[in-house]
Amino acid sequence: MKKISISLFIFTSLFFLACSDSGIIFKDGLIIENISIIDPEIGIKDNQTVVIQNGKILQITPTKDLRLSKTNTIIDGTGKYLMPGLWDAHIHFSYIKELAPNMFDLFLANGITSVRDTGGDIDFVNKWKEKSLSDPKNTPRVMIAGPLLDGMPNVYDGSDPGHPPLSVGLQSQEDLINEVNELDSLGVDFLKAYEMLTSEQFKTIASLGKEKGLKVTGHVPLSMDVISASNAGLNSMEHLRNLELSCASNSDELLQERRELLLLGRDDKGAALRSSIHNKQRETAIKNYDKNKAKEVLSVLAKNDTWQIPTLALSTGFVKRHFDKAEWQESFNYIPKEIAKNWLESIDKINQMEITPFRQEYSDWLIAMTGNIHNTGIEIMAGTDTPIFFLTPGRSLHQELVMLVEAGLTPLEAIKTATVNPSKYFNLEKELGNIKKDHWADLIILDANPLEDINNTRSINAVIKQGNYFDKAALDEMMKQLKEK
Repeated sequence: MKKISISLFIFTSLFFLACSDSGIIFKDGLIIENISIIDPEIGIKDNQTVVIQNGKILQITPTKDLRLSKTNTIIDGTGKYLMPGLWDAHIHFSYIKELAPNMFDLFLANGITSVRDTGGDIDFVNKWKEKSLSDPKNTPRVMIAGPLLDGMPNVYDGSDPGHPPLSVGLQSQEDLINEVNELDSLGVDFLKAYEMLTSEQFKTIASLGKEKGLKVTGHVPLSMDVISASNAGLNSMEHLRNLELSCASNSDELLQERRELLLLGRDDKGAALRSSIHNKQRETAIKNYDKNKAKEVLSVLAKNDTWQIPTLALSTGFVKRHFDKAEWQESFNYIPKEIAKNWLESIDKINQMEITPFRQEYSDWLIAMTGNIHNTGIEIMAGTDTPIFFLTPGRSLHQELVMLVEAGLTPLEAIKTATVNPSKYFNLEKELGNIKKDHWADLIILDANPLEDINNTRSINAVIKQGNYFDKAALDEMMKQLKEK
C-alpha cells in the first residue's frame, strides 16, 4: 500500500510539471518577444523581449534571459523591428476642418502617436486635444498652440481659402497680453508667433512665454532678423522661414527695406503683403548668400538652443512633386472625396507650371541648409504642415524623414527628430520618445529595418498606443472605414 501511494505521488507530480511551463506570468501584460529594438539615441538592440503593462513599458530583457509562461499574451517579434511611435511636430487640424475627423485614424495607421498642432482656432483645436485626453489608447497625443499670434495686417485672416482664419491680428500691446493670458488659461502647450508682428510685439510674446513656461515657436517676423529673434527668446523656428534673409551679405539692407515695405503696406491684406515681400527679397537673398554670415547666424541659433522644424517635404514640394506619384495619390482615397477631387485638380494645374531655375536653387538651398543646421549641432524636429499642399496626414511624415536623410542625416538621426526630440521639446523625455522602462508604450512594429533604408518606417506591421495593440488587420480595417466614408 505504501509503495502504491509513493508511486501515485511521483506520477501526479510529474503530471503537473508537464502541464505547467513554470515560466513567469505577467498578468494583463502584452509581451513582444525576440524583436530588434531601434533606440533612436543608440541604435539597434537585437533579440529583446519587451513587457508592457498598464500602458507602459514594464521591462526590457534579452530574450534568452527571460522564461515566459505560455499563458501570457505574447507577440512573436522574430525578424521584426520595434521603434518608438512617431511625432508629426507641425500639423494643422483647422486648416481644412472637413478633413480633421479623418486625421486621428490616418495618424495612428501610419505610426504617428503624437502630434503638435502649430496654429488654429482655439475652440476647434482644443476639441481634438480633449478627445485625445479622454481616449489616449485609441488616439494620438495632441499638443496645441491655439491661434497664430500675428500683427496687423495678419496673414491667416480667413480672407481666402488658402488663408483660413488660423491667426489673431494683434493691434496693441494690451491686446497681445490679453490674448496670451487667455490662451494660457485654456491650457495651450506652447505659443506660435507669426510674421507680421513688430519686434516689440515679438519680444513681449517671448517674455510672456518664458514667464508662463511656454515655449515660443514661429516664423521669424519680417520686422526682425534671425539673430535678434533668437536672442529675444525664440525657442524654435518653423520651415527655416526667413532664415535666408539673414544669411545674405546685404542682410542689414534687406531688413531696412522690409521695415519700410511693412510700413507702406499696413493697409494691404496680410497674405498679399507677406508674399510681395518674399517675392521681392528671397531671390536676392539667395543670390547674395554669404557662408560666413550663415555661420554667424547658425552659431547664435546653436548657442541659444533655437530648434528647427524644416518641413522639407512642404518647402521642396513644388520642385520634388512627390504628390504627383501614383503611390502618393493612393493616400487620397482615405480623405473626404471632395477634398481629394480638389487636390487632384490643383495638382494638374501645378504640373503645368514651370520649375524655374530659382525655384530649383531655393529648394536645393533649403536641403543644404538643413544639413548645415544639423552639422552645427542645432536640434531638429520632423514636421510636415499637413494638410497644406497635398500633404496627406500620416503618410507625409514618412516623406519628411526621407527628406531629412537626403539633407544628410543618417536614418537613425532622422528617426530621432520624430521621436526623442519632440518629447524632449515638451519636457516629456522621461516618459516618451524612446523604448525604455516606465516609458509610455507608444510603439511601432516594422517588417523591415529602417536603419538600412529610411523608407522602411512605412513597413508597419502593428501600432501600439499606450499599450493598446493594433495589429495589421485592425489597421487595415481602420483604413477601410476611412475609404468608405
